[in-house]
Amino acid sequence: MIDIRKLKELVKLMVENELSELDLRDQSETVTIKRGDDNQPVVYQNPPTAAAATAPTTTTETTTTKNTTTDTPPDSDAGLVPIESPMVGTYYAKPNPDSPLFANTGDQVEPDSVICLIEAMKVFNEIKAEQSGTIAKICVKDGDAVEFGQPLFMIKPN
Repeated sequence: MIDIRKLKELVKLMVENELSELDLRDQSETVTIKRGDDNQPVVYQNPPTAAAATAPTTTTETTTTKNTTTDTPPDSDAGLVPIESPMVGTYYAKPNPDSPLFANTGDQVEPDSVICLIEAMKVFNEIKAEQSGTIAKICVKDGDAVEFGQPLFMIKPN
């Protein structure tokens, strides 16, 4: 799997050079990044295989895309609204290792409540709830890599 730091550098390169598509290939890995209509990157990656160095093989292409509203939420999440990641990066649940969490299950949040940080290209971005409600579920763990559109929290709206 491609290193998240490399992926961030590739996305930065695309933005700086106003590229809509970037395709990189080597003996063990193939990565294609495309910017869609809303200029958010979509990453396609062929996973490396053990036999890649010895013989050409056919691999399955995996795709990372944002969730759409046509997805049916599981029954346990019925009535809950996701707070999705607005970017690719690393999720942090607290401002520093010695601090308390920004948000816990059961906490009441307002639209301007900071609920986490996402680090993208060495910049820490405060993520706000953007809606009122009660946090019903935390979907990621501190330090996890997150994708654009990935649910971070599920909240019960007020």
